Formats: sequence, structure tokens, C-alpha cells
Amino acid sequence: MYKNGIKRLLDFIAALIGFLLLSPVFIVVCVALYFANNGKPFFYQIRPGKKEKLFRIIKFKTMNDKKDPDGNLLPDADRMTRVGSFVRKTSLDEIPQLLNVIKGDMSLVGPRPLLPQYLPLYNETQKKRHWVKPGITGWAQVNGRNAISWQQKFEYDVWYTEHISLALDLKIMLLTVKKVFIREGIAAEGMATTEAFKGN
Repeated sequence: MYKNGIKRLLDFIAALIGFLLLSPVFIVVCVALYFANNGKPFFYQIRPGKKEKLFRIIKFKTMNDKKDPDGNLLPDADRMTRVGSFVRKTSLDEIPQLLNVIKGDMSLVGPRPLLPQYLPLYNETQKKRHWVKPGITGWAQVNGRNAISWQQKFEYDVWYTEHISLALDLKIMLLTVKKVFIREGIAAEGMATTEAFKGN
């Protein structure tokens, strides 16, 4: 019952209220990143959602588009701007995704939406992470985020899809607030973000 209707209603109400309350922060960060990224404060990317349906996610742009002489993007650590680093460490880059939740592409809580090119790399168990809508935060995010292995992340994601409930969502959201304040698990060890998933 919760998964099939109430969760969506609560997502919409909470995301709308959250976006309105955070709108002053949204505007300040938007202006700061506008100047830091040459007029490009937002980052758009196609991600797979529930049942692997593709949608366009919106985040604050924390990295510039600098490339090497061959036209390839530089490593994340070399493209992370000073403003972007702060925005990422404080998880402010996730605020625009409230718009994705309001629209219905995402949920407040669920497995994080990853890249479309990862879809063929999942095994049958890992594919279960697409049984539900992706979330701004999730069980994997409060249990290590980018500091744990891909296999561990997927285990947490699948466990969530099999145990989804209002009580679990509330627990994850409370733990998320804690993680944001202590800034834990933001990046993999020795990296600005995390390494790409290359299959099992």
C-alpha cells in the first residue's frame, strides 16, 4: 500500500515544501555557480529510473568542462571548482533534484539513479534496484555512500527494494541529515567523486 500510492503523495508534498523552504539557498547557490561555471549553474544528464525508464536528472554543476589537448574531459579532481567543492561537500548539489521528485521521476528515498551505460553490466539481482523509483538519498547513501564498493552499494539498494516501508524511509532521511552534517562518504578514497562501475 505504501509503495503503491502513499509514498508518491508524501514525496510530492515533502519535496514541494522542501523546495519552497530551500528556495533562498537555491538562488544563492545558483548565482554562485553561474559565475563559477561561465553561466552554467545546472548539470543535466539522462539517467534510468523505475523499470529502467530514462529521464533527465538536474543537479547543480560542481565541475567545469575543461578538456585535455585530445578533447577528453579532465579527471573529476581537476575539474572540481572551489564553489563546486563546497556545494558537493555540503550536499547542496542535490537540491535541484527536488524538482525531479515533484515531477514524479524520482522519490526522496530510493536507490541512486546511475548512468544508462551501467544497465547492461548489472547481474539479475542488481537489476532489482530498478523495481522502485530512484531517490535523492537511499540505504546505500547512509551506509557508506561513495566510500563503499559498487557491490556493497547494490546489495544495499536491492535490500531496500525488498524491505521498503514508511518507517525505513523516515530512518534513512534522518540518517541522511546526520551524514550531511558530518560530511561522511562523499568521495571514494583518493578520488574527488567515485570510480566508474565496470561490471561484476
